[in-house]
Amino acid sequence: MSVSYQKLWHLLRGRDIKKKDLAKLSGLSIYTINKLNSGGNVTVEVIEKICHALDCKVDDILEFAKE
Repeated sequence: MSVSYQKLWHLLRGRDIKKKDLAKLSGLSIYTINKLNSGGNVTVEVIEKICHALDCKVDDILEFAKE
């Protein structure tokens, strides 16, 4: 099972937020945002920072997908 961050990218488009803006809002590096963009694994702390910055829940930004 893998994690899909398509919900996050859709949410950002809907709020007119660029990935570099997300990095600033959440205090994450561009490297970490790029890791998300390529479907890489990140820590729960990263997910928490994104949710806090966007005022959303975990299921608003990711979903588990069957491989």
